[in-house]
Amino acid sequence: MHSSAGFTVWYIPDGYIPEDSAGKLVSHESVCVLNSGSMDATVEFTIFFEDRDPIEGINVGVPGRRTRHIRTSMLTNGSATIPVGVPYAIQVTSDLPVIVQYSRLDSTQAENALMSTMAFPIKYPEA
Repeated sequence: MHSSAGFTVWYIPDGYIPEDSAGKLVSHESVCVLNSGSMDATVEFTIFFEDRDPIEGINVGVPGRRTRHIRTSMLTNGSATIPVGVPYAIQVTSDLPVIVQYSRLDSTQAENALMSTMAFPIKYPEA
């Protein structure tokens, strides 16, 4: 049995899907979740905004010993989706420890920019 590495709560404070793209590449953001353990994980996304209530309860499965790349533009809870051109933040909560990375491709101009960073993990005190 393989044990899981990582944490169960992660934050990505700077989300933004650009409205425009130049050339063939479409501007987008992705959250990569690595589940190094042998059991399947359920990851829940909560999307926070500056001026509206959060979008909650977006669940994504990540099989054991696998990785999952999730475009934020595809995250939905019924009819609620992340609008383009609006700043947002992400909380990622998992029922098992996982590792979370965030990437943004900005193709709003001819000189594309790709940024990737680790999300911020939270370790809660043991009860």
